[in-house]
This record gives sequence, C-alpha cells and structure tokens, in this order.
Amino acid sequence: MTSFGTRLRAAMDERGPLCVGIDPHAALLDSWGLADDIAGLERFTYTVVEALAGTVAVFKPQAAFFERFGSRGVAVLERATADLRAAGALVVMDAKRGDIGSTMAAYAEAFLRKDSPLFSDALTVSPYLGYGSLKPAVDLARESGAGLFVLALTSNPEGAEVQRAVREDGRTVGATMLARLAEENAGESPMGSFGAVVGATLGDLSAFDLDINGPLLAPGIGAQGATPADLPVVFGAAVRNVVPNVSRGVLKEGPDAAALRSAAERYANEIRQAVGA
Repeated sequence: MTSFGTRLRAAMDERGPLCVGIDPHAALLDSWGLADDIAGLERFTYTVVEALAGTVAVFKPQAAFFERFGSRGVAVLERATADLRAAGALVVMDAKRGDIGSTMAAYAEAFLRKDSPLFSDALTVSPYLGYGSLKPAVDLARESGAGLFVLALTSNPEGAEVQRAVREDGRTVGATMLARLAEENAGESPMGSFGAVVGATLGDLSAFDLDINGPLLAPGIGAQGATPADLPVVFGAAVRNVVPNVSRGVLKEGPDAAALRSAAERYANEIRQAVGA
C-alpha cells in the first residue's frame, strides 16, 4: 500500500504544489450566476471537477457547504470525491472532525475507511480534545494508506488564544501539536502522512519547528491576502512540504472552464517558483 505522504509528494512533483479548495458557499454560487440550491451546487461542483481534476494535484472540498443541503448535497460530495480521485487527483476532505472514543472512530470511518462512499486521501481534524483523542483516526489512516491534517497554527485570529497558549512545560499548544506530528512521521520517506494546518498569512513562524517530516496544508493564498512569494518567509526550510491552498483565487474565474484552468496553472507555476520545486 502506498502511503498518503508518498502519493502526495508524487502528485505535487508531477502536477505542481497546489491545492484547490472547493467551497460552494452562497456568495460564490451567486457570482457564477447560480441559485443557492442543489442544482446550483451540482453545476458548480461538477464544473470545477471537469475543468481541473486532470491537472491539479490536490483538492480540498469543504464538507459543510455540501452538508447544508442534506443527503442530496452529500451525494454531490460523494460523486465529486470519487471523480477527483479517479482522475488522479488527491482529495483532502475539509471536515475538521474532532471527538473522543467511538465517536471519533465513527468520524474516521466516514472519511478514511477504504469502502466508504466518502473515502478521501486525507482528512482535516481538530486535536483540541487532546491529541490522544485523534488515535482512532491516526490508526485508521495508517491502515488505509490515508493521511490527516491536524489544526496547529490556523490563520483565524481566534485561534491564537488556544494554539499560542503556553503549557506548564513552557511549550505552546500549537508547538506541542507539531511535535506530536513529527513523532508520527519519524523515519518516513519521502515524507510522512500526518500533516499540520498552518496559515500562510501568519508571517514569520521561525519560533516554531515546522520540520515535521510531513505536509503542511497552508490556507490563505489569494483572497485572504497571502501570496506565493510569502511561502518561504512563513515556512522557511519546511517550504518544500507545503501544500498551498487557493480557493476563491481560482474559483472566482468560473464558470468558464478555460479560465479556471488558466488560474490554477498560474498559481501552480507561481508557487513552484516560490518554493523551488
């Protein structure tokens, strides 16, 4: 079984280090001239998939924007996930699940069990019931050859009150999460499958050890203000393992498929130049 870390490295080397978010929120649907209903969701999602699945390395669907339409919305997400993976792209499901015991195990099974309709290459998870609460997801990810992205240093201002809080041992909570991920990835090559979510808008992070031998999912490129040129400043020596996420910067070009492809190609090239890939 090929690990997520290995597949991710190969995909980014071949297609470029870019992750495109699929975020069909009401304002974006409206900008495409679509209604905020299941028909609009289908048109939006399948247009993105058909335009980009064969050329972009990674996609990050935001599950909430599909779940808000109930079972029909989840069905769209299931089909999109399967179609993206069939086209050779990797899918990081942005669901930010986090709980304890059997509930965490059930969340993991929904997205990380090989025969699940929503099986994804990786899942975003929240560790703020304690890193150990993620064990069912860690175990199932290893078994399935999948990965996790753990919220560590997020770009939202509210995150700092938890992630930058200092523990009794003098280490911040965010730094503790990074250290635990480094332990998960020890000895893996070309990199491990357990990554961190680290905002590209956070500026100099030299106070944190980002060299976790795993991927760093970096939201914030484009509409949130960060640029590809910022990546070496933020991530330093770990920049080679960054998975920069662009959502609105690409999606705003729709519904024209050629414009979507052009925007994705432009970002991929700019990021490749910035990180020396």
